[in-house]
Amino acid sequence: MPNLKTSIKDLRQTKRRTVHNDRLRKRVKKSVKRFQDLVKKDEKEAAEKSLKQTYKVLDKAAKKNVIKKGTASRKKSRLAIQLNKLSIDNVKTNQKSA
Repeated sequence: MPNLKTSIKDLRQTKRRTVHNDRLRKRVKKSVKRFQDLVKKDEKEAAEKSLKQTYKVLDKAAKKNVIKKGTASRKKSRLAIQLNKLSIDNVKTNQKSA
């Protein structure tokens, strides 16, 4: 347990920041999970809307230094690739059935 007044204050700040950062990390995970569930269900339009929301959440987390900028960029890229694969698969199945 800290003894100095400044150390006590620093501990309080750290606890508050930890709670805030954990909340943002959970928001990122939930958003990504929601998007991936929509992709698995082949709901392209809903997935596109969810992707925009996920981008927003990732950018905010990167801005607040909860996750690194490169990590946010990498996640956004991989999510976009998943959505593009969904579009390509739908086009291929439509061509085969025609």
